[in-house]
Amino acid sequence: MFDITWSFLAVAIPAVFFAGVSKGGFGSGAAFVSGVLLAVIIDPKAAIGLMLPLLMLIDLANLRPYWRRWSWPDARLLILGGVPGIALGVALFRVADDDLLRLLIGGISLLFVAWQLVRAAGLVQPSARRLPPWAGLFAGVLTGFTSFVSHAGGPPAAIYLLSQRLDKTTYQASTVLVFWAINIAKFVPYAVLGLFTWETGLANLILAPVAVAGAWAGVRLHHVVPERLFFGLTYVLLTATGAKLIWDALA
Repeated sequence: MFDITWSFLAVAIPAVFFAGVSKGGFGSGAAFVSGVLLAVIIDPKAAIGLMLPLLMLIDLANLRPYWRRWSWPDARLLILGGVPGIALGVALFRVADDDLLRLLIGGISLLFVAWQLVRAAGLVQPSARRLPPWAGLFAGVLTGFTSFVSHAGGPPAAIYLLSQRLDKTTYQASTVLVFWAINIAKFVPYAVLGLFTWETGLANLILAPVAVAGAWAGVRLHHVVPERLFFGLTYVLLTATGAKLIWDALA
């Protein structure tokens, strides 16, 4: 599927480190940029399969500090909704070719940037009322699907959790729990679909220390690097790589 060359590592090492920094110090929403970067240099199924075990490792490192500090009723709704969302992702992967996946991943990347810019401009505000349980289940379906396709389930989960008026720690802990559970649920379908190969396994062994180092650095950079700078870099990367994937798919 791909060769582990120096040119591959030149992209993979900073991409995985970025995922660790994002999840460790700036929330999990921007971590999927790593898979998008990898999808530019290797086929998208390999990129997604390669990133899942590394994201699970980062999730495990981040789980302990937030243990039982989450809102279980809200997290449970998102997790339960995530299961049929994952099933939809499996159905898509059975029929999608690489170009369709590039188009989807690129499109999700650009939509993610647009959503964040709209939020930053104050054009979208959290719901004045707490969204009902059915909305949590629906958000879970979208979370499971987008997470399965491109590890980009952050926005749907955030819309629901922000409406519940959780404090900062409870919100962060809830996202950690939700994506820890959803990533575990994705593992078996990924294996059945053949997304784990000898090459991705070897790459995981090489890149695992990078992922852990990124998570460790993220905790410390959280207090040093302004969020605006970090997310500005994220949006530039996602816009450039997302546009490149869409161009490649259509070309």
